[in-house]
Amino acid sequence: MAFVIAEPCIDVTDRSCVDECPVDCIYEGARKLYIQPEECIDCGACEPVCPVEAISADRRIAPERRVHRGDNAAFFELVLPGRDEPLGSPGGASALGAVGSDTPLVSATPEEASTT
Repeated sequence: MAFVIAEPCIDVTDRSCVDECPVDCIYEGARKLYIQPEECIDCGACEPVCPVEAISADRRIAPERRVHRGDNAAFFELVLPGRDEPLGSPGGASALGAVGSDTPLVSATPEEASTT
């Protein structure tokens, strides 16, 4: 996995990173954005435009945010609420559109906790 979006994105979903991504690999959940690890080309265009500094390279992620490495991948590997199968590698976020659900970790995050 090249880049990871962590908890500062929860309930923000600014989408500046989506506009910068040259390969359309940033997908929208209900409360957070997720980078598809197999589609990401590790270019880093998303990282500097994130207004809440939620994006970092997986090898440089802060220790308190490391849980989001696995959670970011889980968004594509788990059967999310309201879906019949895992997303896998859809081949582009814009064609798929907003997914409308999140991983259990993000879903369980209280709204007030994500804005601090």
